[in-house]
Amino acid sequence: MRLDLYVITDEHLSGGLSHTGIARQAVQGGADVIQLREKGLTGKELTRIAEEISSITRHAGALFIMNDRLDIALASGADGVHLGQDDLPLTAARRIAPRPFIIGVSVGTAAEAARAEADGADYVAVGPVFPTGSKDDAGPATGTGMVAAVRAAVTVPVIAIGGITTRNAGEIIHAGADGLAVISAVVSHDDIPAAARTLAAIIRAEKEKNP
Repeated sequence: MRLDLYVITDEHLSGGLSHTGIARQAVQGGADVIQLREKGLTGKELTRIAEEISSITRHAGALFIMNDRLDIALASGADGVHLGQDDLPLTAARRIAPRPFIIGVSVGTAAEAARAEADGADYVAVGPVFPTGSKDDAGPATGTGMVAAVRAAVTVPVIAIGGITTRNAGEIIHAGADGLAVISAVVSHDDIPAAARTLAAIIRAEKEKNP
């Protein structure tokens, strides 16, 4: 399960590009994971978009993760779902969707990460590492120290999110993140494939320095 570059779609930050368009361009640039995150659409609309993205990622050899909505993830053929601390409990989700279906969980502390792994999470996403305006509910920045603490607490992959740019991406990987989840750093770029390629190269180079 390759999670190096994890791109979260956001039509409000893409300059008019649709979720599907973002997904298509991001995988062209080498994104390993696409997450569909959208709070304002009906289940019917979300399912249609999710099915389109599922087809795009399947053909590109990337993973498709649905945010929050396990029902839509399963209906659309997604590879997994990402859950927040206040979403459907992980243990309940795992009963409904046994492995190899992927379940990721947002965490803010090492204790939350350890609990998520014990409950069956396939990866944890920690953050926001740095201040971010891309998510209204992101909370205060935790810094790279929390990335290191979470890395020490679990054996599953650790994905860092929040305020990630080309300037700090290498630092976050060095702190222990296995991958970087980004929104604006790719989605808001005039050239989404180029932005994705640049971040993917930074991640790869940092991992090669510290295998």
